[in-house]
Amino acid sequence: MDALLLPFRWIYRGLVWFANSPRTLIISYLLMIVVAGVLYSHAEHKSAADSVWWAVVTASTVGYGDISPTSFAGRFLAALLISTMVLLVIPLITAHFASRLIVDDDAFEHAEQEELKADVRRLRALVEEMAARQGIDLPEPERAEPVSGPGSPAPPWERRHRRRRRR
Repeated sequence: MDALLLPFRWIYRGLVWFANSPRTLIISYLLMIVVAGVLYSHAEHKSAADSVWWAVVTASTVGYGDISPTSFAGRFLAALLISTMVLLVIPLITAHFASRLIVDDDAFEHAEQEELKADVRRLRALVEEMAARQGIDLPEPERAEPVSGPGSPAPPWERRHRRRRRR
């Protein structure tokens, strides 16, 4: 099963890398426009300037209609360019800039979190020491159950997998 999911993991990691780099997003957008323009120029026998104009208009999904593909290759290229832009590039650019706008200035950084954990451990040790001196039994700290533990409900894909194992 892991072998089947491996390509999807690679694609996911590539998209995460791709989405977190504005330089890569912009370069890939420009590269797609140029490549689509060159391919359109060959498929439809148009000039380079008209082909790049067609690629920009098509990628932005404006579609003025002044230039449109007539061959199967041109239409396939248009469908591919529109799909890639609408389903991948534009959402990644939007998500990148939205994530930059939505920043919690009050959020703890990793070093601060580690410092707080260490402080809590020291406080717990002091409380336990003081309780031992006074002869007081402290209740055990409540531990959070793991989400996929034995008593918790498993996601549907794991439930089916467990049923198969039992048979």
